[in-house]
Amino acid sequence: MVRYYLTENGILNEKQAAENGCWIVMIHPSASEIEEIAAVADIDIDDLRSPLDEEERSRIEFEDNYTLLLVDIPSIEERNGTDWFETLPMGIFSTDKYMITVCLQDTPILEAFIKGRIRNFHTYMKTRFILQILYRNASLFLQYLRVIDKKSEVIEKKLHQSQKNKELIELLELEKSLVYFTTSLRGNEMVLEKLLKSEKIKKYPDDEDLLEDVIVENKQAIEMAGIYSGILSGTMDAFASVISNNQNLVMKTLAAITIVMSIPNIIAGFFGMNVSDIPLSRTPFSFLIICVITLAIVGVAVYILKKKDMF
Repeated sequence: MVRYYLTENGILNEKQAAENGCWIVMIHPSASEIEEIAAVADIDIDDLRSPLDEEERSRIEFEDNYTLLLVDIPSIEERNGTDWFETLPMGIFSTDKYMITVCLQDTPILEAFIKGRIRNFHTYMKTRFILQILYRNASLFLQYLRVIDKKSEVIEKKLHQSQKNKELIELLELEKSLVYFTTSLRGNEMVLEKLLKSEKIKKYPDDEDLLEDVIVENKQAIEMAGIYSGILSGTMDAFASVISNNQNLVMKTLAAITIVMSIPNIIAGFFGMNVSDIPLSRTPFSFLIICVITLAIVGVAVYILKKKDMF
């Protein structure tokens, strides 16, 4: 899908075709749409396809007639009725005439611009537009990191009540998401550092301040991802130890019960042997006496095991 937007008199309007100074939004474009935009904007078709590869790394490239910024953005994927977090690449192309964004799916980052929630946004102010997208991207990472932290707290409360595999798997998925976030944020940080040092993208004084804000926001997201990842990893290790300890306690209790239950079986085995002159065989109330002796021995065994904290 390809859409065209142009700021006119401070208002963002959707257009039917590309115009000078417009913003071209490409969401999971078809092969024909990619060829069309590549021809219109004079962009290498391979570069235009690169953001559609989920494994593409973050980078910045300067060509003769355009600049390519490839950054990772956060995304939510629904699996079995539960939201999971991942990252995917988004390409930002800046030419003399157009601003072009390419992504595999709709993202709240661009939706905020389309719905007019970003102040001082103009499609023809390309440098500021790029920095606003990057700032919005870092802010969305921070937002999703807070959501991950809250989800981990909810799962942790469930684990306090019942240690099930489902909750541990959910924690593992959140930890994987944090690893993806950290890796993507560090890749974006390299792009921002190159952007700060580059002279090929014209930057005005206000843009310099905005770029510094983007770098600070991105660093904060990296730090938060590292902190949450460490906490989550420690939580998983702690609960794994608790589950292992609970299993050991159960096995210890079962072993103690097995010892106690084996005593009556041993005594019954001795007195059940088919031999002559078994003790108490000719004594009245022999069965009652044997039961009392068995209970006494079991009582002593239970007392000894309890003193050794086996129950």
